[in-house]
Amino acid sequence: MLDPKTLDDLARRLSDALPQPLKQLQGDAEQQFRNLVQAAFAKLDLVTREEFEVQAQVLARTRARLEALEAQVAALETKKPG
Repeated sequence: MLDPKTLDDLARRLSDALPQPLKQLQGDAEQQFRNLVQAAFAKLDLVTREEFEVQAQVLARTRARLEALEAQVAALETKKPG
């Protein structure tokens, strides 16, 4: 999930962009922007960088194992009589 500090920063920047007459509502607007952004990101089904890195390592190990097994099969096929 997104870092809460980043979410707060994004909400603050959105509320800072409000026209001057709406600045009085800035605190409430910031909270509303934070809620909207958080809901939007929740719908995206995102993963953290850490989760992504772990899965990338699993994929790399799986790919290496697959290549080793393919080499074994190729070697067995060349030894096969016939």
